[in-house]
Amino acid sequence: MANNNGVFSDLFNAVGTPVQNVADTVCNGIDSAGSILGSGINLYTTILSSTANAGIQLIQGVLTGITTAITPKK
Repeated sequence: MANNNGVFSDLFNAVGTPVQNVADTVCNGIDSAGSILGSGINLYTTILSSTANAGIQLIQGVLTGITTAITPKK
């Protein structure tokens, strides 16, 4: 039954709250997805950086070995 605010106000209140809850849930889901994406990017960056460092160390080791091998012995 309508209160003193009228039928349309009651209808708005009845529909508005569930719609707001859905909107809040969607926004929370988007925030969570953004957080997961950020974590994935951080992980990817860490893996990429570690791989690059390992590659550089390997190249340095090879170059050191070559330099040692071709350096005349005293």
